[in-house]
Amino acid sequence: MILTSLSLYLYRLPLDRFLPVGKQRIDHRDGLVLQAKATAEGEASDIYATNGAAAKSKQRESHVEIAPLSGFDIDQQPLLGFSRESLDEVQQALVALLPKLQNQSIDCLLQQAEASPYPSIAFGLSLLHAKISGKLDTVRPVTTTVPLIYQPTDAPKTELAAKIANLDTSVRSVKVKVAQTSMEDELSLIYGILSQRPELKLRLDANRGFSLEQALDFAACLPLDSIEYIEEPCQKPQDNRTLYRAIPLPYALDESLNDPDYQFVMHEGLTALVIKPMLLGSIEKLQRLIDEANSHGVRCILSSSLEASLGINDLAHLAAILTPDEIPGLDTLAAFSQDLIVPSGKPQTLTLKCLKLVASTQQD
Repeated sequence: MILTSLSLYLYRLPLDRFLPVGKQRIDHRDGLVLQAKATAEGEASDIYATNGAAAKSKQRESHVEIAPLSGFDIDQQPLLGFSRESLDEVQQALVALLPKLQNQSIDCLLQQAEASPYPSIAFGLSLLHAKISGKLDTVRPVTTTVPLIYQPTDAPKTELAAKIANLDTSVRSVKVKVAQTSMEDELSLIYGILSQRPELKLRLDANRGFSLEQALDFAACLPLDSIEYIEEPCQKPQDNRTLYRAIPLPYALDESLNDPDYQFVMHEGLTALVIKPMLLGSIEKLQRLIDEANSHGVRCILSSSLEASLGINDLAHLAAILTPDEIPGLDTLAAFSQDLIVPSGKPQTLTLKCLKLVASTQQD
């Protein structure tokens, strides 16, 4: 198929409540939507003809969200430890790229994805290729997710208690943010969850928030039989193995994967990789990482980078393809005030007409 037009839009979505990015908090989400239209080869030359209705009927239109997890928190401090590229850098690169993609085969999207130095662009272009190719059409998206439990700093504790009490009976695992407040409060939260739902398994996420000494103290107080794993427990990743040798608490890697030089190496105690596609790169790169990890018995779990509903919907489809035996971590839409392109139940769904057009190859 041939790319006949591409358009780039900018969005900014306010959040109804703060979302955690490590220990930081954000109150809005910025990103881009890339729209592409493609037509079957041999038909592209007819789409602007007077009698081009038949050709237009063979045209495919797809949208992807490209939203690096960068920018500033509620205190106007730079977000640390996530996307290496800024939204401005990504926007400028895409504005320059769009004319080069015009009238090219959709396979050019894959070539540009592999060549891009920006993981969010690499992921977005490869996802756009998959969507235009129809690879996501026949996939039933994952509809279950692992609920995210954390104490909002801008909401009462009663709201958190209500969320725990209202967990669906089908839920088997929850993700709990730790290394955020006091150790006593977080242990109280963990035991409080289990007192209501003792059968639950907990996925803890420390975002490298503990020193080795703090991690040892924390792990010593945990109900280990109820913990699936803890993500990035230690400030120094090499200390994770020391922690595991002292207390057999399985750990997962998340932030470590964002290192541009990261290569999978199996270590004692490593049980899972938490994969944020927007931070890592193309679908092909993700598949290679998943295959390598799985060959060593390490689980791979897709997780959001706080995308809006368009991105979350695509991740749900992608999880069904790449990690069909795992429930992804996509429970981040509750804080969003509006949906983006794809409805998820919010009062308002923003369409392209509501967004700022940044660049387009569309012929008038």
